[in-house]
Amino acid sequence: MAQLESINYVPHHGILAEHKVNWVSTSGARHLSNLPQIFSKDGTPWAEANHWALDKARSSGVKLKTVQNLMSHLHKYASWLEAEQVDWRHFPIQKSARVLVRYRGALIEARNQGHLSPSSASARMRAVIQFYRHCASHNFISCDAPKWRDRLVIVSYFDSAGFERTLLRLSTDISIPNRARLGCRLEDGLLPITSEHMTELLRFTLENSSEELHLMLTVGFLSGARIGTICSLRLDNLENALPDNNVPGFTSIAVGPGTGVATKFDVSGYLLIPDFLLSTLKRYAYSSQRLQREQQATKDNKSLLFLTRFGNPYTTPDKLSGSAITREMTDLRRSAVKYGLKFMQSFHFHQTRATYGTWIMTVALAKVDQKAAIEFVRNAMLHKNEATTMRYITFLEHTKAKIEAGNAFTQAFCGLFTHLGDPNRA
Repeated sequence: MAQLESINYVPHHGILAEHKVNWVSTSGARHLSNLPQIFSKDGTPWAEANHWALDKARSSGVKLKTVQNLMSHLHKYASWLEAEQVDWRHFPIQKSARVLVRYRGALIEARNQGHLSPSSASARMRAVIQFYRHCASHNFISCDAPKWRDRLVIVSYFDSAGFERTLLRLSTDISIPNRARLGCRLEDGLLPITSEHMTELLRFTLENSSEELHLMLTVGFLSGARIGTICSLRLDNLENALPDNNVPGFTSIAVGPGTGVATKFDVSGYLLIPDFLLSTLKRYAYSSQRLQREQQATKDNKSLLFLTRFGNPYTTPDKLSGSAITREMTDLRRSAVKYGLKFMQSFHFHQTRATYGTWIMTVALAKVDQKAAIEFVRNAMLHKNEATTMRYITFLEHTKAKIEAGNAFTQAFCGLFTHLGDPNRA
């Protein structure tokens, strides 16, 4: 299987002296930490893919996280190429035999079988096409190779003044449209799970998974935090958390730019954490198990709440099989299904967020009007756009009583929305 690794890139340039080339560090050039690179299973670097990653990372306005996401998609493509034993430059006259057409078919099949979300299938194909455009522009591959047919697509939209506008977008005949599956779904096309399934899952992870994974899932279910946010929590964030004066029994943890805690779209806000969960996290933070992991961590990572047994962040890809959280979730699904938890066959970590959002919206709508409920849920879940929050209302309208807050959840969030009825609330 192809390997995705992270390197620290230090720019060098060659100087010819006495018939030899000496490589010296380029002064003033920006160093790149955690630059993703792809290697084949025999350790050979995929030079063209790695050049693309470096070129992207050097581009102004492009975040390293974006480069890492693109290379993650390309890593999946590299693994598929090795499994199918096909060269990435294989473009014969017969269209069905071309490597990109075959890969597109594999992605669509995975999407249709529920193994891949529509948005992921679309994004993965889009990343691969971007890579090939880069290769063609740098003559890494023949521009005349029959890769695809470009086409212009007209997209209509309304500007801020309400006038309808159109724009032309370049597309290809092998792109995969992001067509959601039937039914009303939430963020990233995922559904919440029931309170009964949540209880079964957490009971199972308490006995059969690592303490770290159990705690991360618990935080996801009881705060709606994304995995990237959870894995970037540090000890200082727990120690500096303050009781929420408007919500008894809860503590607010500042997240977003300036806090060291990652959020999607760099949204600033606060995580509402039940006091009992915060106490649990603090006990774990200073447990002998975590302190042993801290001793193995680098200086920058020592303060992270969750570290692997090797002292690494859970979201950092390694040379074996992606990030630690990805591997643990894969193992969890297998063991849970074998144990008899059939709903775990297609479970994704992000469903903890969908579950939290559904429950918190259910309670909010029962206590206050729709406008106040949307405002509260949007802030609690750190949504950049109100439209994302509205999906939860639409979902509840379509599913009615299918998803209900369980007794344990209701007790944990007792009084959460009391302050919403106070016109003088902060």
